[in-house]
Amino acid sequence: MSIDEIKISRAIVDSYFKKLMSNLEVDVAIVGAGPSGLTCAYYLAKRNIKVAVFERKLSVGGGMWGGGIMFNEIVVQTKAKEILDEFGVRTRRFEGEYFLADSVESVCALADKAIKAGAKIFNLLSVEDVMIRTGRVTGLVLNWSAVEIAKLHVDPITIRSKFVVDATGHAAEVARVLEKKTNVKLKTKTGKTVGETSMWAEMAEDTIVKNSKEFYPGVYSSGMASNAVFGGPRMGPIFGGMLLAGRKVASDLIKRLK
Repeated sequence: MSIDEIKISRAIVDSYFKKLMSNLEVDVAIVGAGPSGLTCAYYLAKRNIKVAVFERKLSVGGGMWGGGIMFNEIVVQTKAKEILDEFGVRTRRFEGEYFLADSVESVCALADKAIKAGAKIFNLLSVEDVMIRTGRVTGLVLNWSAVEIAKLHVDPITIRSKFVVDATGHAAEVARVLEKKTNVKLKTKTGKTVGETSMWAEMAEDTIVKNSKEFYPGVYSSGMASNAVFGGPRMGPIFGGMLLAGRKVASDLIKRLK
């Protein structure tokens, strides 16, 4: 077999073009391919909901890859272990209700299951802005992350979605864009992003799930972004709340879309 460089290039360009074109209008656009975003994408796609995930970095998985201080082990509690079980991730009991999992295996499984369920993941794309029509978020304004990093003056593209999920972690990027670009009032106690507080794992694991909800018409927070939006402590390298939050947001959206 002879290898033709042009055929290789044509294959990549043609395939990506078709994938992007088919996802310019989706049911749910998730910003951030961390554990919460990937979990949410899986449960949505599993119910035949058209979902695309946009990740600004080259890799997916967010902070899960590094476990704690780059020790690639993660901890989940009993109620979140069932989600890892569903994804086929091997867990082992540490003691009591604390379970360990390999962080690399966990990220790979989350991404694999989400894609095979039907979710489309686009990496290296950043959210510059949102589309708002009649007081509701109706889509995203996207550009290549390299454009953002290089500070190039290049116009973005837009995608339309029925709902947007901010799963960008501590940064809460979609919420921050709403604050910066518009003068809207969020569904928080201050009308703005409240910001996260210092680490308190027990409290954070509870509030992350409770705070994973709609914070402006058409846009939800999920995972750590939720405590940044609504106010709550960070939780460190325990990831159960992230998984449970992603599943909760997916469940809420399934009810609204179906």
